[in-house]
Amino acid sequence: MPDMKEKFAQLDQAIQELKDQPGALMPVLQRAQNIFGCVSLDVQKRIAEGLGVTLSEVYGVATFYAQFSLVPSGKYVISVCLGTACYVKGSQKVLDRLSEELGIPVGGTTRDGLFTLNATRCLGACGLAPVMTINEEVYGRLVPDDIPGILAKYKE
Repeated sequence: MPDMKEKFAQLDQAIQELKDQPGALMPVLQRAQNIFGCVSLDVQKRIAEGLGVTLSEVYGVATFYAQFSLVPSGKYVISVCLGTACYVKGSQKVLDRLSEELGIPVGGTTRDGLFTLNATRCLGACGLAPVMTINEEVYGRLVPDDIPGILAKYKE
């Protein structure tokens, strides 16, 4: 695992490679997201300095696009669908149970860095409603009492 100094060196290299291209901010932010797992304030400052743009411009782009996160995500990212089909079949209760079991609000990450909990719109599996994903794994036809058993597999 590269340390922070190495990660910032990778970011500096990306900035140097891309800074003369029109619209360089987006690809630099994408590289930063890949390197660090998020675009925290210190990363945004480095990008602003390297590209010669304002910090507010970097922040504006980073917060506008959902692909960028300002804080690191957990090892396991849980996304619960709150689209119409899932919501009608009880996905809010599943989300509430996850929040309770993990001890974090929606959008939060557990202190151990294991889980991040998100609410999403349609996951494209309406026939399995209510649905959630944990990273790439899909779980369907959920009830709140399924949650402890599912989480236990990831805590091992």
